[in-house]
Amino acid sequence: MSPSTRWFLPETPDVIGMLRRQADISAEGMAAFAEWACGNTARAEDVRVAEHQCDDIRRSLVAAVSEAFTTPLQPEDLFQLSRDLDKVINGAKNTVRESEVMGVPPDQATADMAVLLAEGVDHIRTAFAALGVRVGKSPVSATQAADAAVKSQRNLERVYRQAAGDLLQLSDIAEITGRREFYRRVSAISDDIVSVADRIWYSQVKES
Repeated sequence: MSPSTRWFLPETPDVIGMLRRQADISAEGMAAFAEWACGNTARAEDVRVAEHQCDDIRRSLVAAVSEAFTTPLQPEDLFQLSRDLDKVINGAKNTVRESEVMGVPPDQATADMAVLLAEGVDHIRTAFAALGVRVGKSPVSATQAADAAVKSQRNLERVYRQAAGDLLQLSDIAEITGRREFYRRVSAISDDIVSVADRIWYSQVKES
């Protein structure tokens, strides 16, 4: 191919690199969320900062995928992976805000679930790092890391069920209602992590 021919080919943006950067910041934000839930209220601002940074990366990723001549994964998979991961950090930010507005501070169950959420996103980060890398050159495949993310969220389900059952021991209806909705919001973040993991599997099966 002559230099002049190459000059006319559109650039191929590093969309996988963008996706990995989004995962890195999401993992940092969820680590801050876990610390917030464990009592370090100052980390709430770090959750909000991470959410805004992820929004910026997501917008850049969407624009890059829309303009790219080719992409290492199917465009719809890139869109979905980025969108579902964005829902995770958005959920964390909204949970912090709801806690502050409603005056419902995180309790031990919330802290336990938040730690598992952070663990799940860390596995997602590992999975994204392995996207596009041949298994022989990566210590873990994307699907293996996705499976680990799902497993961590199955552990969260057990914490959630126990916490919901413990609410029956309370007599204050307002507290029961507030805590139940709070637990549900945290559980919804877990569902979004599982959605990301499922999409990783789907994208890898199509590429194999």
